[in-house]
Amino acid sequence: MQLRRKVRPAGAAARRAALRWWLLSLAATGAAVTAAAALLAVALHFSGSLAASASSSSGAPYRLSQPREAEELRWEREVAPPQLASPQSRKLDGAAERSLWLPAPSRRFVPCVAPSPEFKSPVASRGYLLVHTNGGLNQMRAGISDMVAVARILNATLIIPELDKKSFWHDKSNFSDVFDEEHFINSLANDVKVEKKLPKELVKAPKSVRYFKSWSGVDYYQDEISPLWDHRQVIRAAKSDSRLANNYLPTDIQKLRCRAFFQALRFAPPIEALGKLLVERMRSFGPYIALHLRYEKDMLAFSGCTHGLSQTESEELAMIRENTTYWKVKDIDPLEQRSHGYCPLTPKEVGMFLSALGYPSSTPVYIAAGEIYGGESHMVDLQSRFPILMNKEKLASAEELRPFSQYAAQMAALDYIVSVESDVFIPSYSGNMARAVAGHRRFVGHRKTISPDRKALVRLFDKVDSGLLKEGKRLSERILDIHRKRQGSPRKRKGPISGTKGKDRFRSEEAFYENPLPDCLCQPGSPDSDDSLVSI
Repeated sequence: MQLRRKVRPAGAAARRAALRWWLLSLAATGAAVTAAAALLAVALHFSGSLAASASSSSGAPYRLSQPREAEELRWEREVAPPQLASPQSRKLDGAAERSLWLPAPSRRFVPCVAPSPEFKSPVASRGYLLVHTNGGLNQMRAGISDMVAVARILNATLIIPELDKKSFWHDKSNFSDVFDEEHFINSLANDVKVEKKLPKELVKAPKSVRYFKSWSGVDYYQDEISPLWDHRQVIRAAKSDSRLANNYLPTDIQKLRCRAFFQALRFAPPIEALGKLLVERMRSFGPYIALHLRYEKDMLAFSGCTHGLSQTESEELAMIRENTTYWKVKDIDPLEQRSHGYCPLTPKEVGMFLSALGYPSSTPVYIAAGEIYGGESHMVDLQSRFPILMNKEKLASAEELRPFSQYAAQMAALDYIVSVESDVFIPSYSGNMARAVAGHRRFVGHRKTISPDRKALVRLFDKVDSGLLKEGKRLSERILDIHRKRQGSPRKRKGPISGTKGKDRFRSEEAFYENPLPDCLCQPGSPDSDDSLVSI
């Protein structure tokens, strides 16, 4: 996805609206309107007046090359951000500030996902593979991509997968609501035969329903699953997550997984269009951080993390965990979870982290998340440090979001697009979206992705809370040192943690889609290099 970064200066009306928006946001967070803010208001007022007198053009901070709809005009006139530092005029002072936005060296790694000469187009299918996905958007995306590879291994015709409608989010989206179905079918035409539905004569036919073994290799599917075709024409995969090994698979299968995940699973056109719009609106602030703030009710209930919550909130989360039957672990020690780094950073901790990294309070931050648990009460500290705190609900109107707002997967897809395209991506927790976005950013050029060392950070933050350490140069130096090599630079995918066994061994591996090197990334001139550049 190529997005324009040029932003035109705002006209007087847009600047006055921006000023109103800015002062209201300050008031909403309890921030004091200081003399500096007053000077900013005067500057905006007069620069807007001068611009109006100097030109008859009604410029705006965001423009479409196509005719604009009423909602786009509403954004320009009422909601557009103040031009504190537009992309054209922003001056970076010194190497330290420039380094805040510079990605880690990519060492010239580029996508190399073209199949080998030995990889042939699919031959006559042995049967049909039905797939029931499970989990949220990115867990389903990984599962679908794996099932594309499994269909190839089994020489099966893949039926468009059924999305999970029974998980925590109760999302009723169909595949074509979230993904570009025609693109998915056509882009995989030389890899796997994909059809929208089973033939009518097989809809009611007996099916072999199987829970494929987790983290399996080619031998498992060829030896244990393939013989099922001798008895049934349809195999149904009851779950899709983690059913294929991360490592030690044939090169062509690994490259197919990348083609499916990074190329074939393009979002549906309406989602792509609004996602692009959100990115361009976010860029009207200048370079921005996308923060995956995993502080929603489901995450906290599942993980048992309660740091910074009230007793009432902690009890509510414990009740949710107890009543969610498919969550196996019920009794969790929140202090132990946090000390091991198993909890997402709180919004307050994220604010301390960004400040320690050196990002100034004028840094635009996009919150990629669902509804934050506890609402604004838990966002006060972060908002006070970084007032330009945006999300899709602020960047788009209710009318623009209405087609997607009742569907968790579609709303998550919008966050995914804005996160992949951001100048810096920072996840507060290493969940499915964090891994998927990090992998995608590696795939499209190793864009800067800072992975917080939560275990080390909570120890430092606890010292700050107890008065043993103060925020400032010393804390900043320690945090910068810890994260110097956690910024998305190229490296091979990590294997299992030493000493782990069984499923824990597979579970400890770095996920395939989180880091597709070496299978799908190579340096030009290497034996595996090709020109297969893939867009999101």
